Amino acid sequence: MKTALRKINDFMEQGEIFLAVYDENDRLAYANQKYRQAFFLEPDAYPTWAELMRSNYHARRGTVINSPDFELWLKSTLSRRGKIPYRAFETDIHDGRWLFMTETVDEDGWMFCLATDITDLRAPDRDLRLERDIALRSSLTDELTGIANRRFVIARLAAMMQMPPAPSQPSTGCFAIFDVDNFKQINDSFGHQSGDQLLVSFAQEISRLVRRIDCFGRLGGEEFGLVLPGANPDEAKTVVERMMSQVRMLSPLRSHPALHITFSAGISAAKPYETYDALYGRADATLYQAKRRGKDRLCLAA
Repeated sequence: MKTALRKINDFMEQGEIFLAVYDENDRLAYANQKYRQAFFLEPDAYPTWAELMRSNYHARRGTVINSPDFELWLKSTLSRRGKIPYRAFETDIHDGRWLFMTETVDEDGWMFCLATDITDLRAPDRDLRLERDIALRSSLTDELTGIANRRFVIARLAAMMQMPPAPSQPSTGCFAIFDVDNFKQINDSFGHQSGDQLLVSFAQEISRLVRRIDCFGRLGGEEFGLVLPGANPDEAKTVVERMMSQVRMLSPLRSHPALHITFSAGISAAKPYETYDALYGRADATLYQAKRRGKDRLCLAA
């Protein structure tokens, strides 16, 4: 057994694969020598993925990021990163190499990253494949806020409904819909540009509080959706209440620092054998129940 483990370790450290593991908070837990060299990681460095991307972007090394607004790109990517069990894609790095990468995420949110160098393979088709990947990412991203869009949220909701529930849980998870309170009045009073700025600030604040396995995105207008796989109603309620507390302290408009906002939420637990449409409809009805009760509150579906 010791010989086998040593051989496995040798393959991981000396082979031609790029290998890394990130924990549920997206902090690097392990990276082999090949991965560390490609992405400029010191032997004792264990940054979050966002910290790694940010430092390499400003140093123009590691992953090539063709975006004039790095922070918007990062927010958009984080809203989708690790939300599906398996993903495969291609990317280029500044030293000219082209990598085929896979990301596998377990039920606890840990991510196993594996990459191989495919620089010499099918080079003539590379730009076409890259354009395809960019188009796919754009189709899953909300243009205004940069986070996941309705299409991506609904796909994650449908995937959650297909998961088998844990033995101790009667449900595969919960779904919540958020609505920014009094948004129309704010929009009318301060203008659409301020309204857009408010939605961007709100999306950014909530995104900071979302677990790796959860999915948060904009459904449209001032409505947002939160998919919470594996969470029971009490756990979902605790998560959303923490988000509500943080948003109350948010000052979203730089031109009006005294303005603070709130949001209302409807939460519904998935029921066995129901469709995602039924779950969505129940959360939506519960949201409007919260609005009718005075806003700045959440309601749980029966």
